[in-house]
Amino acid sequence: MIMAVLVARLDVHWMGKHTLFPWPLRGFMQWLGGVPIDRRQTSNTVSEMVSRFQGRDDWILLIPPEGTRAKVERWKTGFYHIAHGAGVPIVRGYIDASKKELGFGPLFYTTGDVDMDMPAIQAFYADKRGLR
Repeated sequence: MIMAVLVARLDVHWMGKHTLFPWPLRGFMQWLGGVPIDRRQTSNTVSEMVSRFQGRDDWILLIPPEGTRAKVERWKTGFYHIAHGAGVPIVRGYIDASKKELGFGPLFYTTGDVDMDMPAIQAFYADKRGLR
């Protein structure tokens, strides 16, 4: 996805595990748009990300998917709460390995009812296949 964003020349920020930001690469990774997230500490990541959207009409946050290293049974909802709290739509990006294509789906505007919205968000991915 980061490659697709670079090709499209978008100014994108992305969340990454803090271990991706070691010294001396930390400054470079942040220059690339990285926002380190330290899951060892209890913090309100959703509130922090929502505040970064304040007063910025063009701020884009890419949240890498979960389940890239191990299968997950239930999606976490942090991305949803960030989008809803910031009042921004969710852009569903995808890589479909079976068709060898990548792209972006239509904008999804949250209603605040996560239990109603999540099945609609997930339905978009029903025909998409990952690398594994």
